[in-house]
Amino acid sequence: MVSLGCPKNLVDSERILTKLRSDGYAMSADYAGADVVLVNTCGFLDSAKEESLEAIGEAIAENGRVIVTGCMGKEAEMIRDRFPNVLAVTGAHQYEEVVGAVHNAAPMPPSAFLNLVPDSGLKLTPRHYSYLKISEGCNHRCSFCIIPSLRGDLVSRRPDAILREAEKLIEAGTRELLVISQDTSAYGVDIKHHPRMWHGNEVRAHMTDLSRELGKLGAWVRLHYVYPYPHVDQVIPLMAEGLILPYLDIPFQHASRNVLKLMRRPANEAKVLERIKNWRTIAPDIAIRSTFVVGFPGETEDDFRYLMDWLEEAQLDRVGAFRFEPVEGAAANDLPDAVPEEIKEERYARLMELTARISAEKLQAKIGRTLDVIVDAVDEEGGATGRSKADAPEIDGEVFLRDAGHLKQGDIVAVEIEDADDHDLYGVPV
Repeated sequence: MVSLGCPKNLVDSERILTKLRSDGYAMSADYAGADVVLVNTCGFLDSAKEESLEAIGEAIAENGRVIVTGCMGKEAEMIRDRFPNVLAVTGAHQYEEVVGAVHNAAPMPPSAFLNLVPDSGLKLTPRHYSYLKISEGCNHRCSFCIIPSLRGDLVSRRPDAILREAEKLIEAGTRELLVISQDTSAYGVDIKHHPRMWHGNEVRAHMTDLSRELGKLGAWVRLHYVYPYPHVDQVIPLMAEGLILPYLDIPFQHASRNVLKLMRRPANEAKVLERIKNWRTIAPDIAIRSTFVVGFPGETEDDFRYLMDWLEEAQLDRVGAFRFEPVEGAAANDLPDAVPEEIKEERYARLMELTARISAEKLQAKIGRTLDVIVDAVDEEGGATGRSKADAPEIDGEVFLRDAGHLKQGDIVAVEIEDADDHDLYGVPV
């Protein structure tokens, strides 16, 4: 299995592998030992599409028996034109079609062993953290995004099904649940927040109710892809209570009203600043991460300066940025006033310099504090790498530990912070 793209794709890959394992198939660690290679593609950006096509080409060259699935399944004709030898092409979250294609390509002998799958399913992440997908698709129509055309409108899972999956993951060793979807704040809108019974109580299909129940299961709960709808204010007290992590991943994308309008996104940046201040009053340790697009068509120097001033005031803890990149099928491609590449690069550099300074100042303020850290890896020299409550795996910073040889992956320990740089912390277990 070659799994590309976002954590949502990773969850799809895990579901596919879980079903295949239950059917008796085993995983191969390399191309040479595989009867068939699955490539789960990403189609969000043209650069991601190219990476997916390169992965398909490599799999064909190394193995020759390739099934393609994921977001690029929408472009099956193009894939078959370029790689006529692919065995099958299926779309995003079409699990049955993928599994059926594997059965056709590599039929199981009648004596295959069954019951080889743990209750938590097969995972592509370390044992101690798991992504928990709560819905598919998205109802937004942002001008730069083609996700709705790839994955459709919002389809929410039942709250009891989500909680049952979370419970099984925790029983199997998960210490941190990372809640994901295209729009976590919209969870349950499509099913009118219909409640379901869970352990004798009704639980609505709503982000707040789901977060509260997940928090009762005993693991860290981290919320990703949260749009700042008004009801997001209701989850902040849950952070103050310690039920969920004081962490929000909010894809703001920009701050200028002009650019947000061109992006077809809500333009209430002033109220957001006010709400961020209120959130920090209720949960002082809340970490807010976001992503921004620079060089969007029509973005003027004034728009960009406004974004920089907004970031200076917002003091976000973690920031990622992308230079605008046209995506085939996106409405933004037809907008006038494209920003030259050299200006995109210059704005990107300025934004990253500003956000690195803000990050460094915030991390410096943590020196001398004692923070809870989840351990991701322990090395042979007595050191370890982990993450604080403010750090999601692979996208945020890390905490590097000394004198930590007695720890193991998945431990949650108190750590005294001794030093910091622009993005990471350094400390010792206490």
